[in-house]
This record gives sequence, C-alpha cells and structure tokens, in this order.
Amino acid sequence: MKVVILAGGLGTRLMEETEARPKPMVEIGGKPILWHIMKIYEHYGFNEFVLCLGYKASFIKEYFYNYYLHNSDVTIELEKNKIDVHYSNTESFKVTLIDTGLNTNTAGRIKRIQKHVNNETFMLTYGDGVSDININELIKFHKSHGKIATLTSIQTPGRFGNISTDDNGVVNEFQEKPEGDGMWINGGFFVLEPKIFDYLQGDVDNVQWEKGPLGEIARDGQLAAYKHHGFWKSMDAMRDRLELESMWSSGNAQWKIWK
Repeated sequence: MKVVILAGGLGTRLMEETEARPKPMVEIGGKPILWHIMKIYEHYGFNEFVLCLGYKASFIKEYFYNYYLHNSDVTIELEKNKIDVHYSNTESFKVTLIDTGLNTNTAGRIKRIQKHVNNETFMLTYGDGVSDININELIKFHKSHGKIATLTSIQTPGRFGNISTDDNGVVNEFQEKPEGDGMWINGGFFVLEPKIFDYLQGDVDNVQWEKGPLGEIARDGQLAAYKHHGFWKSMDAMRDRLELESMWSSGNAQWKIWK
C-alpha cells in the first residue's frame, strides 16, 4: 500500500523557516519532519511514498536525489567524477516526487497523483504532523467498516493552563494544558479507497480536500474516524517546532517508534 504525503503548501505560519525551504523540510533533530513521518510508516512496513510537491519543490527533489550525500560519509574524486560511499544508513524508501503545482489546493494535489496509486487502497497524510499512531490498527479499522475513507481523529490539549480562584483571588486549582473541549478533530493519517477520486471530478485545483470532497464523502456516509488516544503533534508554527525539537533532544520524542 502506498503512502501519499501532502508536501506542497506555503507554510506561511512558519515563515521564519519556510522562506528558505518548504515546510516538510524544516528539521527536527537534524532531519526534516518529512523524514520523521516517513519513518513512522516504514516502521510498519510501508516504504513506497508519493510526495505531492509544490512550494520549493526542487528543494525536496534535491534532498532525495542526493540522499547519500546528506546521510553518508563520501570521498569525491573530482578529476574522475567519482563518488565512493563509505557509510550509509539509508532507509528502504521508494519515493515518487510529483510537482502538483505551486498554488494548487489539497484536493487538486490529490487528484494529480491518481495514476501513481494504481487504483488501489492508499494512505494519505500531511507533511507536518507526527504521531505514535499504530498504522496496522488504523488499516484494520478501515477494512472493518467498508467505507471508502478513514481519517484519524485526535483530541488536542488546550494551549493555556486553567486556573480556578476563590473570591480573594487565591488559586485553588491549576491545570497545565488541560485536555480540549471534548471535540475530536482531523489529524490526517487517512486510509482511502480509489473511489474517493469520484469526488475529485472536474477542476479542483482551488478546492480544499477537507472543505470540499471530504465533506461530500461524509454526507454520503462513506467517511469513518479512527480515534487515536496517543501522541499527535502538528508543526503549525515556530512554537510547535521548538516543542518538537525539545522532545527530540531530551529523548522524549513519543512519535519515534522506530529503532
């Protein structure tokens, strides 16, 4: 089963980093967050990826084209145009890189990779979110209900701590980053049947996957939600990148399920 990753957005809320590189290439622990996402899938045996590129697509293409240079010790003989790789710790990734357009919205990006999923069930996620999700359990759930689409739903904690005070202003209860308001939100990590392309007919370049086709799929009773109770984190802004970096450097990267 192939894994499609949306990696073409502008990343405007992380402009401090994305002026120079696409958001999926922003590094956590010296590796692009895209690499971390791919490692999650690889851990469960899924190593064929289709990347939907857009903003600074050449940056991602160059990274994978020169993957050995980025991840190995090499000797380069300029006169002979020869490269010897001394050490390689490369992954078993098979990566198809598709330029889906600079300004194309998410529905249009998905439509443009249709031929690359070979009319088979495939997975889809965003290029900025990591999780300790059990991919095998997600697929098992998808197969159990017979719908054409499954999304992973998550509950995010509140951004700020809650306090409770008495009439004199004395704090009698404090809760740091409490759970959210009970609402489950879309966390990506989809499993999709080829039938979803029926909802991507015509010109959908300006259509958002979540607001257009996914809504129609839900109204037709063909969307199910896999509730993930574990770790999930999206890198939406600089504070998120710093939080993920802190988790990684402290050895508490909960999404690192691989050895």
